Amino acid sequence: MDTRELELFLQVVDSLSFSRAAERRHLSLSAVSRTIQRLEAAVGRRLFERDRRSVRLTDAGREFAVYARDAVAEWQRVRSELRLEGDALRGAVSVYCSVTASYSVLSPILERLRVQQPRIDILLHTGDQADGVDRVHGGLEDIAVAARPDQLPGRLDFLTLMHSPLVLVAPAFDCAVSEELEASGGDPASCPFITPERGVSKQRIDAWFRERGKRPRIYAQVAGHEAIASMVALGLGVGAVPELVLENFRYRERLRELERGEALGAFAIGLCSDRQRLESPLVAAFWEAATRSYSAVK
Repeated sequence: MDTRELELFLQVVDSLSFSRAAERRHLSLSAVSRTIQRLEAAVGRRLFERDRRSVRLTDAGREFAVYARDAVAEWQRVRSELRLEGDALRGAVSVYCSVTASYSVLSPILERLRVQQPRIDILLHTGDQADGVDRVHGGLEDIAVAARPDQLPGRLDFLTLMHSPLVLVAPAFDCAVSEELEASGGDPASCPFITPERGVSKQRIDAWFRERGKRPRIYAQVAGHEAIASMVALGLGVGAVPELVLENFRYRERLRELERGEALGAFAIGLCSDRQRLESPLVAAFWEAATRSYSAVK
């Protein structure tokens, strides 16, 4: 079987959505359906039960998912070993991260890796960091730079590189949101909020509101902390971003800090990878470069 088909199958398994898998793999919905049909024909059993509202794995699908994960991981390992040339590693490592992390987190890792293993190529994909763990778990990436979730999927390892407090920010200029914040006595929970669509920061913000016994007035839900900072800088609401994003935000002067610390919590930011992919010499070399660059704290 084509490992690309197995990877697509695993994407459907992890998202339980044909349309979401199609979006993440940049394929049409019909292409995803045809691939699953080919796999079902090869296996001789239905892998999914699906209707208009839901997608569920069959017993055969669950068993096949175990095979698919092992097969994809083994292929990654063998492919990496076949690219060994003497003592030098040769090949590519796919890495997923946010735009901010691409230069604020990866820079020292890539500098060290370039010296130690100059023939390793980095395939860098950027997007919302909240998707990083899912992309690794779904077999789309070797490594992701992400915030550690409260519950890490069992097959994954996480290497903590740094901690970044979650910071509540508001516009630093006269606007309707600033006036409303002043009128409320400085209570940000009473102002329109720019919230993340998903991920660790959404969980933290939801908990922050629950502790105050209030329901958020959501102005917009967006993907990515950079987008949250931008919308706050436009005067559209208040929001929460990691200090790492705030420090690197281009229009930092348009934001003022309202709250940070224990109330909002801190992110453990680091690398996430599947344990079987870490058996690849290429992925292991990247992991080692990160460990040495940050003297990582687990």
